[in-house]
Parts: sequence; structure tokens; C-alpha cells
Amino acid sequence: MNHDVTQKPDGSTDPDAKPDDGSDKGDRKERVLHTRVPAVLEAELKTVARALRVPVSNLVRTILEDAVAIADRASSQVEQRLEAAARSVETERARLRARLERNEVLQDVLAYQAVIVAAPNRCARCEAPLEPGDDAALAIRDRPGPSSFVCTACVPKPKSAKP
Repeated sequence: MNHDVTQKPDGSTDPDAKPDDGSDKGDRKERVLHTRVPAVLEAELKTVARALRVPVSNLVRTILEDAVAIADRASSQVEQRLEAAARSVETERARLRARLERNEVLQDVLAYQAVIVAAPNRCARCEAPLEPGDDAALAIRDRPGPSSFVCTACVPKPKSAKP
């Protein structure tokens, strides 16, 4: 692979060359990257390059490109998993908040009176729909406020009679 680099005698690059703004817009400008590696790694790279019959520089470039691609995919997957976990936590937090709010609605209830629902409503505790004709309980409070109905499944069970 040939590299054409034109330099002026003062060491600067050709004035006709476009400045490298870091963006790679289709034309891949290759650069030389120098690095230090342990002797053992150098020997392993040369052995693998000989076995594949490619120059060591091509092998190193391919390894680096693959490593960057894998790291990019891995970070993308981690980001997706974190976003999913955050959504799950937010959903669970909203569900728990709603449950606590529903329980607070019934916090000041003194008693429950069995009723037959006459108009569509929802259970104040579990949000189950209550249709006309359904058995339910009216929550009786010691203070004024809107009526709250509780489905039969959410009404506290009476304590068994003591013998």
C-alpha cells in the first residue's frame, strides 16, 4: 500500500491538501500510528501475520478495527439494556405510587357497607371495574368526601367468631 505525502522543505504539508478536520467523509485518509508493544506481543503478531500471509501492519489495523467495532456494539447494547432497565424501574415506581395513593384513599375508612353498584365505577384499591349489579362495599369515613367503592375481593374479611 502506497502513501503519498507531499511535504515542503520546511516540513509542512502541501498547501493544496485539504485540512484534516477529523471528519471522515468517505475518503479514508490513512495515518501512521506509532505504539510500543511488549516483545512477546510483537512476536505473536508476527507469527500470526506470517501464518495469514499478511503484513503485520494490516493485521494490527484489522484487529484494531474489529476491536473498535465490537466495543461500539457492546456499548450500544449496554446502553439499550440500561434504557430498558430505567423504563422498567420507572414503570414499577409509577405502579407502586399508584398503589400507595389508592391505599391512602382508604386510610381513613371506619367501616365498609355492603352495597349493589348502580352505576359504573372502579374499586378504590385495585382499580377493578365495578358494573351495575355487582356486589361491592361502600367505604364509610369519619369526614366528608367523595364516595369510594371497594370490590368484594378487596374488602377486609371479618374475623372468625371466637368460641
